[in-house]
Amino acid sequence: MASSPTESGALVLLQELHPCSPHFKQGASLRVTGKLQEYSVETAIATVVDGNDSLKIDTKLLRELNIRVGSMYQFIGELHIQHDNEAVLQARVGRNVDGIDLKLYYQSLQLLRQFQANHLKNPTA
Repeated sequence: MASSPTESGALVLLQELHPCSPHFKQGASLRVTGKLQEYSVETAIATVVDGNDSLKIDTKLLRELNIRVGSMYQFIGELHIQHDNEAVLQARVGRNVDGIDLKLYYQSLQLLRQFQANHLKNPTA
């Protein structure tokens, strides 16, 4: 039996992940970037922050990733929403992005979204 293909992670800013967001769905495939604020070796749960916004990341599948608190990371994975409406990203890919120019990253994300809105007739295809 063939398995369904893995979806690409939608580029999402942490401030966009709230219960009213279209990305705040069980199983949504997302890509997030943030500074690693804390990490528990026992649970493999990391917390990334961007400004005042944060997200928990389950890193159990990332055995080879060298995790350092204070570094910038980008994670791709599926969103799992807990019973208390708290979101945890089950990461399948993670990478250190220390040195990223966040201002330029945000600008490029905004330009990408403008391009997609103007040039893609059916964004779900």
